Amino acid sequence: MEHEAAWPADWLRGVLEVCVLRALADGPTYGYAVATRLSEAGLGTIKGGTLYPLLRRFEDAGWVAVQWQPGAGGPGRKYYELTSEGRAALEQRRREWSAFAGITTAFILGESEAGPADEPVGPNDQEASR
Repeated sequence: MEHEAAWPADWLRGVLEVCVLRALADGPTYGYAVATRLSEAGLGTIKGGTLYPLLRRFEDAGWVAVQWQPGAGGPGRKYYELTSEGRAALEQRRREWSAFAGITTAFILGESEAGPADEPVGPNDQEASR
């Protein structure tokens, strides 16, 4: 389902890393395909000036392996594939995002006060959760 929402930019910045990691989890792909997948998922248009620096940071962090592949009748493409470190980063961020989104949603809806989690999931709890 395609949904061109005009989400606040700061919301997208907050969730883009985990969404791009998730888009890469299905196997090697190239940047334009990642942007298309995110748009089709309802996140709106992700510009190359936002996406490609993020992919470069993933490469620098060792989260993706990069390979140039020749194009079929056109220019080659740079394909990105998650490494084991990238998959571990995805799983960590997935847990963190799930906990954060649950707490935030409950707070916004006035359903509950945030309490301690059963397992450490916050950004400063990475060592404790290993």
